[in-house]
Amino acid sequence: MKYLCSLLWHLCLLTALGAQGVAIPPSVIAQHTVAYPINFQQQVSTIAFGSCNNQDKDQLMWKPILSNRPDLWVWLGDNIYADTDDMLSMSTMYQKVLHEPDYLKLREQSSIMGIWDDHDYGVNDGDKTYPKRKDSKDLMLNFLAVPKNDPVWEREGAYQSYTMGPVGHQVKVILLDGRYFRDELVPNPTKTPRYFINETGDMLGEAQWKWLEDELRNSTAQVNIIGCGIQFIHDEHAFEKWANFPVARKRLFELLAKVKPAKTLMISGDRHISEVSKVELPGLGYPLYDFTSSGLTHAYAGNNSEPNRHRVTPLVNQRSFGILRIDWSTPIPKIIMEARGLDNVEFFKIEF
Repeated sequence: MKYLCSLLWHLCLLTALGAQGVAIPPSVIAQHTVAYPINFQQQVSTIAFGSCNNQDKDQLMWKPILSNRPDLWVWLGDNIYADTDDMLSMSTMYQKVLHEPDYLKLREQSSIMGIWDDHDYGVNDGDKTYPKRKDSKDLMLNFLAVPKNDPVWEREGAYQSYTMGPVGHQVKVILLDGRYFRDELVPNPTKTPRYFINETGDMLGEAQWKWLEDELRNSTAQVNIIGCGIQFIHDEHAFEKWANFPVARKRLFELLAKVKPAKTLMISGDRHISEVSKVELPGLGYPLYDFTSSGLTHAYAGNNSEPNRHRVTPLVNQRSFGILRIDWSTPIPKIIMEARGLDNVEFFKIEF
C-alpha cells in the first residue's frame, strides 16, 4: 500500500509539472519507473498483445490480461493517445500508464516489448514527415524500458527483434516500424475511401528492409511473430493498411516466400476491432495469418459487417486483447489464437 501511494503521489506530481510547463526531472522518472528486463531464457507458452490504449479511459482490461498469466506482453501501437509534438505532455501520458496498478503487476510477472502506431508516434496517420519522431522514439523506448545497450537506440527508427526461450523451443518477435520511414498517404478529397492507393510508396525504408531480411534469414526460432501497428492482409477497408502501399506489401510477402522462415504469424492493431485474416502465399509452405487485436480501452461498436474476403474468424467489435498459446508438445508447435475481452470472455479461438 505504501508503494502504491508513492506511485500515485508521483503521478500527481508529474501531471502537475506537465500542466505548468515545468520540465520533469529525469531522476524522478527513473526512480519511480521500475525496469523489468525481458527474460530471454524463459520458454514462452502464452503471449498476450493489444493496442489502442487511451490513457484517459478506464484501464479495466489489465485484470483479464493478468488472469491469463502471459509470459510476454506485446504492445502494438496507440499505447497512449498523444497526438502532439509536445514531448513533455507525451512523457506525462506515458507515466500515467506506467503507474496503473494492474499494469505494474503485469510488468512484474511478464516480459514486455512493443512498437508504436500513429497516436503514440505523435500524429494521426503519421509518417516520415513528423518533426519530433526522434524525440518520440526515445520516450517510447523509455516507456518500454528498453536497455540502453540495445542497438535500437543507435539507429534511425524504432524497429526491434527479440528471441526468447531455450534452443529448440524459441520464439522470435520482430517488431516493424511502420511510421518512421513511411511515405505519405494519398488523401481522397471525397474521403470515400479516406485514401487513394500510393502506387509507388514504401513502408519501411531500405535500412529496415535489409534488417528484416537478415532477421528472418538468421532466425533460429521455431515460431516467428511479426508485429506492426497496422493490418498486413486486410485490403478492403478505407483506413490505414499495408495495402495502401501495394509495392511494399508485395515486397513483404515475396520476402517471406523467398526466405521461408519457420512457422510465422503476423499480429497487428489500430482498427478498434479484432479479427484474423489469412492468405496463402505461393512457396511459403503454410498459411499466413494476421491476427488483429484492438482496442484495449475502446472499440468500433458500429462496425459489425465490414467486408474482408480474408477473414477467418468472427469480427469482434468490443474491447479486446489477443492471446497466443503455443503448444510445444509437437515437432512443429501448434498456436492457438484467442480474442478475449472484459471478464476474460472469449470471442473466438482458432488453431494454426
